[in-house]
Amino acid sequence: MEHQLICCEVETIRRAYQDSNLLNDRVLQKMLKAEDNYLPATNYFKCVQKEIAPYMRRIVSTWMLEVCEEQKCEEEVFPLAMNYLDRFLSVEPTQKTRLQLLGATCMFLASKMKETIPLTAEKLCIYTDNSVRPSELLKMELLVLNKLKWDLASVTPHDFIEHFLSKLPIQPASRQTLLKHAQTFVALCATDVKFIANPPSMIAAGSVAAAIQGLHLKSMDDAMSSQKLTDLLAQVIRSDPDCLRACQEQIESLLETSLRQAQQQAVSTETKSMEEDVDLSCTPTDVRDINI
Repeated sequence: MEHQLICCEVETIRRAYQDSNLLNDRVLQKMLKAEDNYLPATNYFKCVQKEIAPYMRRIVSTWMLEVCEEQKCEEEVFPLAMNYLDRFLSVEPTQKTRLQLLGATCMFLASKMKETIPLTAEKLCIYTDNSVRPSELLKMELLVLNKLKWDLASVTPHDFIEHFLSKLPIQPASRQTLLKHAQTFVALCATDVKFIANPPSMIAAGSVAAAIQGLHLKSMDDAMSSQKLTDLLAQVIRSDPDCLRACQEQIESLLETSLRQAQQQAVSTETKSMEEDVDLSCTPTDVRDINI
């Protein structure tokens, strides 16, 4: 009898399921009360940072998001890492040459907090094109921990999403899709400096509302109409409905801008690829393309 060894690629990382017992009002109220303790300073670019500008934050946050996506990190790792980054920049003047090091360190810490198997220092250094050494990252880790007073249990928008979904009349078949869309909006907000001033509960509520609007789930039930949905979520987070509606519109505008940029980038890449495929030996030289 022949014995064959069958090698299968399996998911070796065991991830915890959502505990439905934690989706109660007592936990929600605790988070709403605690979230203000983890808000960064909204004016740190003007009052603390001398070298770092908002566009630099956008560049490093986009890189961090790409790393988290490629490494298939838990959804909460990226928003948590951005919270650490903003809180650190709120209190510690930082050179722009050390911003990527800070971003890698924040992902390192957030991964330790949320992942079963955290990202390693060596792997994160590879993502910096080895411009950062593991020893530098570990040294920076201690600095970040000290500046954050070792308080890493930040409340992020991700923490609120499941609580909000449990309060809405959503069909089970639509729940997972809605969750994914809301998580995508939360990640998108984390890359944009305009959302620093908004509390996590507001961003989460706006993301859920924007996801329902985008998926047209509101037409499934009269209780999910735009006005009623906004009023309900505003009541849950104890906020003004107009403020929540403004946040939702800001999120939808950000999504539209991001999609437009992605389309332009795709067209640009395709055009560049077509130009490279042209046989240059068959094309006349254009003197206007020559830089002297």
